[in-house]
Amino acid sequence: MELSEIRKKIDETDEKLLPLFLERMNLSAEAVRYKAEHSMPILNKSRESEILERVMRESGDMEQYAHRLYMMIFELSRAYQATLSHKNSKITEEIKKAIADSETSLPQRAAVACQGVEGAYSEEAATKMFPRGNLMFFKSFEAVFEAVESGLCRYGTVPVENSSNGPVKEIYDLLRIKNVKIVKSDRLCIRHELIGLPGTKPEEIKEIRSHRQALGQCSEYLKKLGADVTIVPYPNTAMAAKSVADGKDKSVAAIASHSVCEIYGLETVEENIQNSDNNYTRFICISQKAEIYPGANRISFVVECENRPGALYSIIAKLAALGIDILKLENYPIVGRNFDYVFFFDIAASVKDVKTLAMLESIEYECKKLIFLGNYSEG
Repeated sequence: MELSEIRKKIDETDEKLLPLFLERMNLSAEAVRYKAEHSMPILNKSRESEILERVMRESGDMEQYAHRLYMMIFELSRAYQATLSHKNSKITEEIKKAIADSETSLPQRAAVACQGVEGAYSEEAATKMFPRGNLMFFKSFEAVFEAVESGLCRYGTVPVENSSNGPVKEIYDLLRIKNVKIVKSDRLCIRHELIGLPGTKPEEIKEIRSHRQALGQCSEYLKKLGADVTIVPYPNTAMAAKSVADGKDKSVAAIASHSVCEIYGLETVEENIQNSDNNYTRFICISQKAEIYPGANRISFVVECENRPGALYSIIAKLAALGIDILKLENYPIVGRNFDYVFFFDIAASVKDVKTLAMLESIEYECKKLIFLGNYSEG
């Protein structure tokens, strides 16, 4: 056949497929209504398995493609059914309360917890988010979470990932185990400097202190210094700079922002030592309860799946069926359990969309655990 004839037959086939697909979706709607009337569960895995077994048996050499097609049809049906069986689940109640209780915009004046000391990047991020905020400093990320969780501070700002050095693992662990929500995120351009006592020359330095993330972001520069320079991780870049000022030893320097120079009486030894000029850190603002403001377009949640083939795929397929973009997907092991993982999702969506809310309800119903972290905007 000529290509034009092939295309004509494809069009004719498509004209037959679409009405059949729409009919199947309508029948799915009828099925979910019947199940609701008779108090039957929506999901029926054995029914799906029967269909897949028949499809694979009858599709010959196209078995793998037919299997994928029907898996997608199932997910589309579930997504549609979820919107029809929309009910006030635990996550729906939490989200509706957050929307009702939230103000029209994020307050500009509030007690805000930061990790480190004055001059830390977290302080810069907090000041950007809360220009008139009352900042309180804590020694560790966990202490920031606890200050928010206890109500000592209304908000907290913490770094969650860097564009060149990846996620801050400790933050993801704390998001999973602490009772906090994300209400905003912002990006900060990071410019690292090697900082020492006044008059310090590069060749005098024998020890460099900084946070592990900053050290990772400057790994190429540090590698060039060789084995004669000792690298010492510190809880925070500004804390490292303060320790240099307090120690009065020219052989010790810190990697931090330029702002610490004036604060602690230090000088720049070398500037812009980060691996990339396109070096951004994403900070999140956490609160004790969910707050959802107008314009919120990013949703974060944690999922613990059943340990079975296709469990994660099922979640991703639900998002794909609704055309929702996955902005980030991270997996972390559950401490104390053998190779069990939780998955952190960031997606581009709003809970004010009934289809998105129905999708989250569906995930909550199917998975072992779903933690809604927040729906917020990113600056």
